[in-house]
Amino acid sequence: MSDVAEPLPGVKPAPHRLLFLGYVLYLLGALTFAINGTVSKAILLSGLDPARLSQLRVTGAFLILLAFVAIKRPERLKIKRGEWPYLVAYGVLGVSMTQYLYFVALQYLPVGVALLIEFTAPVFVTLWFRFVLKEPTRATVWLALTIALIGLALVAEVWRGFSFDAIGLVAAFGAALALSTYYIITDRQVRMAEPRDPVSLTMWGFGFAALFWVIAQPWWSFPWSDFSGASDPSLGGIIGDRPLWLLSVWMIVMGTVVPFWLVVASMRHLRASQASVVGLTEPLLAIIVAWIVLSEALSLVQLIGGAFILIGVILAERSRAPRKPKERDTVLGVDSRD
Repeated sequence: MSDVAEPLPGVKPAPHRLLFLGYVLYLLGALTFAINGTVSKAILLSGLDPARLSQLRVTGAFLILLAFVAIKRPERLKIKRGEWPYLVAYGVLGVSMTQYLYFVALQYLPVGVALLIEFTAPVFVTLWFRFVLKEPTRATVWLALTIALIGLALVAEVWRGFSFDAIGLVAAFGAALALSTYYIITDRQVRMAEPRDPVSLTMWGFGFAALFWVIAQPWWSFPWSDFSGASDPSLGGIIGDRPLWLLSVWMIVMGTVVPFWLVVASMRHLRASQASVVGLTEPLLAIIVAWIVLSEALSLVQLIGGAFILIGVILAERSRAPRKPKERDTVLGVDSRD
């Protein structure tokens, strides 16, 4: 799971919904995800490798969710034969690569810019369903793509010859593509005859991401000594000169597991289309938090570009033709992803 607040697959709203409570819970989830972008960047600015930070985050989250599922729903620990390839791809491509590339982008880009670029994932998903799966798509998909591209050009300030580091931009776009994979595989899992519940699906996503990192960089070589230091004192506020181990615990618990729970809880009271409106506040919240804590200010043109991106995302999600009633709704798009 990336720092993108989203409704979870298979979570159906309760018959008697408390809309206000649902909105509050979802907004808190978006806020904690937004704050986590700044916390993660503070850790990265200390010099910790993005791959190691990704490994720490997914492994910590997996262990917490594993304990929860083992106690509450132990039968969901079982993986069916046909699920293996999808869950592995879900964890390695959808979870670990999204996390890693997002962290790389944070090293070179303001938090808001990295997140806005990652937020274009639904546009790529819509194109996938249109050209690869040959699903009917409304003509507005082209308008959505055009608006999103204009927004990206404004955010990246292309008239200045790309004022941001190329590595950061490539990593952010890579995170968007990886997040697209996350959504596409989620869509497949949701429409199975016996779909997984959101908690166990996310748990296994983190689990296979953790396994991938164990193979790529074993734990016995983990730089534990790097966590003995503190964040940059110049950051000031509540985040400057804080122990890195404390910020890392926050990243795992308050920046991953807690917001995940808040989103799940909110969907007991909200429809996906209602939750999406709140979910789109995350980039704005992330920009505000990064501005206050890290002094990362975006220009007016970049903010306008961000608005274009979000409008393009909404149009892209709306452009997908409704599925037949017998098919399960997906968690992609304004009516399904957020």
